[in-house]
Amino acid sequence: MNASKGILRALYALTFLLSLEMLPVARANEDTTPLIDEVHNATERYTDINVALAEGWVTATPCVSGPDTGAMGVHLVLPSRLNAGVLNAKKPEALIYEPMTNGAMRLVGVEFIVLASVWETNNPKGGVPALDGNLLNYIAAPNRYGLPAFYELHVWAWEHNPKGSYADWNTHVSCDHQPID
Repeated sequence: MNASKGILRALYALTFLLSLEMLPVARANEDTTPLIDEVHNATERYTDINVALAEGWVTATPCVSGPDTGAMGVHLVLPSRLNAGVLNAKKPEALIYEPMTNGAMRLVGVEFIVLASVWETNNPKGGVPALDGNLLNYIAAPNRYGLPAFYELHVWAWEHNPKGSYADWNTHVSCDHQPID
C-alpha cells in the first residue's frame, strides 16, 4: 500500500514538472485577452529586432514619448501592410520597441494602423474599424506623424501597461535610452 502511494506521488510530481514545460511564454500583462495572446504569439519572433529588419520592417518614428504620459516607443512598420486596409491580429502594421541602456531594442507592443481613406474605400457603409471588438482610434490630419488621417490601436502584448492594454501611452515604457543622432 505504501509503495502505491509513493508511485502516485511520483506520478503527480512528474505530471506537474512536465506541465511546467508546456506553460506559454510569459505575458507582459496579467490581464490577457484573446487579442493580446494572439498578438503575442504572432510577434514572438520579433523579440529580436534583427529578424524584423531582415523581413523588411523599417523605422517609422524615433522613440515617441510624452512629458507625463509615458512613451509609445520606436515604431517599425512594414510598408506593404500600411495600404492593405485589412486588420488581422496576426499581422500588425507596426512593431513597437523600447531602447535599452545597453543599446538593445526590446519589443513592448504593436500598433494596428489603417489609413482612413483606405478604410472608407473598402467600407463604403462607414463605421469605425475594430479588431476583435476593440475600436480603433481616429487620428485626424494634419498630425505630428505627417500621415494622412488614420485609425490606430496599440496592443501592449509584451509590456504591462497600467493605463490599459490598448492605451496609446505606456508609463512602463521609456525613451530615456534613445541614441542621439
